[in-house]
Amino acid sequence: MSPLLLVTLCVSALYGWVAWRLRRTPAAASVRTLMPLVLLAHGGLIYYSVLGQGDIRLGFGNSLSTILWLTALAYWLASRAAPLARLQSWVSALAGLSVLAMAFFTASHVIPNSQALALRAHLVVSFLAYGLLAVAALHAVLMTMLEKQLHRGALMQGGTPPLLTLEAMLFKTIGLGFALLTLAVFSGVFFSEELFGTALQFSHKTVLAILSWLVFGGLLLGRHFRGWRGRTALYWTITGFTLLLLAYLGTQFVLEVLLGR
Repeated sequence: MSPLLLVTLCVSALYGWVAWRLRRTPAAASVRTLMPLVLLAHGGLIYYSVLGQGDIRLGFGNSLSTILWLTALAYWLASRAAPLARLQSWVSALAGLSVLAMAFFTASHVIPNSQALALRAHLVVSFLAYGLLAVAALHAVLMTMLEKQLHRGALMQGGTPPLLTLEAMLFKTIGLGFALLTLAVFSGVFFSEELFGTALQFSHKTVLAILSWLVFGGLLLGRHFRGWRGRTALYWTITGFTLLLLAYLGTQFVLEVLLGR
């Protein structure tokens, strides 16, 4: 077994242990100590896989792991101000699986002009937007589940803040994610040739990304002018992120995993 594979398996196992401990004893000191170390190790694996050979190498495994690393990082930071152990345990479990995805889905492609500062900035902004909107989508899923529990007369369990607190966090996350997505979409549209070395092509990836941007923009306008909240806001959030998911990870999964290209 290679050292890299051993480290990958250890990081995945530690994520699984953290997820289990968060479900049983959310306030355990061992979790608070271990979580930042696991995030640091996961980030190191991503850096080695994406930038370790001097250029930028992306693929389904790398992209999926980066998105879930950003999501786990966001929840770890947010959990310091609000009780999010329940959702953080799910995110930790998904992040652990994404680490394994890096080992199984090893196909990658070199990004042209990868030394260009503008391209690196574009990729960083894109991944940050994706990560924040992934956090928003998970918030939306959790809020839907909690709302159904409340309608059945069930009480919320520990490790989960009130719905109004979750809703406020949801719209703050969407607002920041939308601002970064705006930068990512418009820099890709207007500076495609400078960033990627080719003129813009309106492929299904580009169309889906723009549709996602329109959905999140419509949601924020509806919130501001018409006070949208509850299920309306949740459905718009999930729809917007689903479009974004299909635009990027969906495209890479079909090309690399299903078609082997």
